[in-house]
Order: sequence, then C-alpha cells, then structure tokens
Amino acid sequence: MVMLDYYFQLGLRSLRRNPMLTALMVMAIGFGVAASMTTYSVFRAVSGNPIPDKSARLFIPLVDNWGPQQNLKGEPADGLDYVDAIALMRAHAAKRQTMLYPVQLAVMPDANRDLPMNAEGYAVGGDFFPMFDVPFRFGSGWTTQDDERRAADVVISGKLNQEVFAGANSVGRTINLGGRDYRVVGVTNHWNPRPRFYDLFSTSGFADEPDFYMPFNLALQQQMYTGGRNSCRGHLGFTNWTDYTQSNCVWITPWVELDTADEVANYRRFLTNYAADQQRAGRFNWAPNVRLRDVTQWLDYQQVVPPESRISLVVALGFFVICLVNTIGLLLAKFMRRAGEIGVRRALGATRGEIYTQYLIEAGTVGLAGGALGLLLTALGVSGIGVLFQPEVAKLAKLDLSLMALTFAVAIAATVLAAFYPAWRAAHVQPAWQLKSS
Repeated sequence: MVMLDYYFQLGLRSLRRNPMLTALMVMAIGFGVAASMTTYSVFRAVSGNPIPDKSARLFIPLVDNWGPQQNLKGEPADGLDYVDAIALMRAHAAKRQTMLYPVQLAVMPDANRDLPMNAEGYAVGGDFFPMFDVPFRFGSGWTTQDDERRAADVVISGKLNQEVFAGANSVGRTINLGGRDYRVVGVTNHWNPRPRFYDLFSTSGFADEPDFYMPFNLALQQQMYTGGRNSCRGHLGFTNWTDYTQSNCVWITPWVELDTADEVANYRRFLTNYAADQQRAGRFNWAPNVRLRDVTQWLDYQQVVPPESRISLVVALGFFVICLVNTIGLLLAKFMRRAGEIGVRRALGATRGEIYTQYLIEAGTVGLAGGALGLLLTALGVSGIGVLFQPEVAKLAKLDLSLMALTFAVAIAATVLAAFYPAWRAAHVQPAWQLKSS
C-alpha cells in the first residue's frame, strides 16, 4: 500500500512536469468518454427489458383478420379488431389475460379546480394489474366480478391523485371523468415501464405515465372510441358504434400470461383453431395466420430501439477508440522521454514489475482526471441530447449515480489498458544503454 501511494505521488509529479502533454491526454480521454456515455445514456434507456421478471411469460396473441392481400407483408396487424378481441376474451384460454386500448377523458372541475383537465388512460381488464406487477400506493385493482358487472371503478395514478385529492388516500372517493362519476379503487405508485411494451400499437413506447385505468367492459358499454390509433382496411363507411365494432378496424391490444412451454403450445394451437373456425364460418377466406410473441420478441419485432441511438453509440465508440489510440501515442512519448530515469532505476534494482506498476498507476491518474472532465462533458451532453433525438426519447437520458460511476470506471480502465504497451516499452528499457549514453 505504501509503494502504491509512492507510485501515485510519482505519477502526479510526472503529470505536473509536462502540463501540455497531460492536458492533451486528459482532453482526449474526457471527450471520448463523454461522447460514449452521453449516447449510452439514451441507448440504455430505450433498450432495457421493461419487465425482466416476467418478460418470458407475457405474450401478445395476434390473428390475421385482413388476409394476404392487405396484411403487413404476411404479418398480422399489430392488434385485434373488436370481434376477435371479444372472442379471445370470452374463450379465456390463458390463466390471465387482458384486452386494452387507450382512452382520453376530461377530469371535470371540483371544489379545488375551476377548469376541466385532460387525462389519458387505458381501458383494461382486471388481470392487467397482477399480470404486469403494477405497484399500488393505496388500494388495488378491481376484481373479475367487477369486470363482469361493469362496475364504474377506476384506478388512478399517483400524479392524478396528487392533483385531484392532494395526495391523500382517495380509495372509495369519487372522481368525475368525462361527465361520469367513478369510484376510485386504487392509486398506483409511479409505474411507466420504458419502453411501454404493453402498448406499442398506439404509442412509440416512451409516452408519459397514464393518468388512469378503467374497466375494459365498462368502456365498451359506454361506447368509448379509442383515444389511440385505428388501422383499417377496405370500406370505412361506418357511422355508428355497431358498424365500427363489426368492421375490420384494429384498435385493441391483447395480452396473455403463460407460465410454461406447454401452456404456450396449447395457446398457439387455440389461436390456430380459432382462425380455422373463422375460415370455416366464411369470415376469413385464407388459411390461419397467427402470431404469439413474448415481450422481448415483441420489442424486437416492433424495432422499438430508435436506429439513431444505435448509430450514434457506434459512432461515439469509434471516436473513443480514436481518442485512445492518440492517448497511447502520447503516453508512449511521455514514458520514453524518461528512458534515462528508467535506466537508473533498473540499475539500482527496480524490477520490471515495479516499472509496470508505476506507469500504469500514472496512467490511472490521467484516466481519473479524464473521467472528471468526461463527467462534466457528459452532463452537458445529456442536457443537450434533444438536438439529436426526439423529445420523448431525449428526456429519458439521465445522469444518475450509476452513469457517473460508469464514466469514471470506463475512463480509468480505458486509460490503463491504453498504457499497457507504453508501459511495456518503458519496462524493457536496457539500463546499460541508458547509462552509457548518459
């Protein structure tokens, strides 16, 4: 430990002896690591597994209701129409299942507010909350019986609860949405998985946290049109709810929970048999075309990670490599200028291992200084990342403790690795040659 401290002090003295060379190395490491960490902060945010504990057990089942002439290059649409969604829901071929679609309602004024407030939420089944491990601050979701009797229940977000009920336990109280009263049965903690895997049909996956969740059957009973995307084929001349629900317009996203490989195989057979039944009934005039993807497969298929995040990360890493190559050259020049000093130390008994240790520690001090500069530049880069990315993606980039630690770790580790060849050259200086030339 004493020797390591001594080598560290030697390294600091050496850095002060050549301030210009030291500054060039620190800047090379700082800019390189900052570019990498800034782009990595975005890539990390958009490419993570949003529900790692259950991603292999949650599946989105899809049925092709458009046929080979109108589907997406042989792929079914990214959601279901009303007819197929209701059929799958009533069949209940999975342990847990939910149908969902986005709805938009106004939170009507009360004693605390004079104006209505826009709120965005989802119509979901009661299984939605245990399937996706939604955390609750107060209360819980509604029951299957509440689903069936179309209870006027609602689960609200902690943010909406703060705005309407000042953050108090609002379970059992009433909130007016769109001119109708709903009973609050639960208040969620902040929950907004990124990407929002459960609704990639109507969102890019990076929208703000929903304000509320209401029963799916109740929303249908009240003829609430989707607040998200519609995707239709053919004749679109419907003028009322009945025509809309009987059309081939896709607007509902289904999810099921399947725990074992046998359950997955059985559900895939169920989907195929269902599509075959629709063909026999004359609704489809094409062979069954179904898909059953888990969360990670669905994210890959939807290409959720923005291509610019991958490209910018690769470019930034390439820039970092160039900076490291330059650092290798600067360290080599710096170390070999002290060949005479190294020769004397070797002649006095210093081992090659000790020379290695001294110069690697010296390189580590350069990395530490480069990390400090890189951290400052990363903070600036994260604050301005919106220049390269869409706002909803850019705001995901955060300079948290883990990124700060990673910035220092990468800077130090990369500089030490870059120093191995210069240190090897320094350790193999021949003492006799240096002493003769002196």
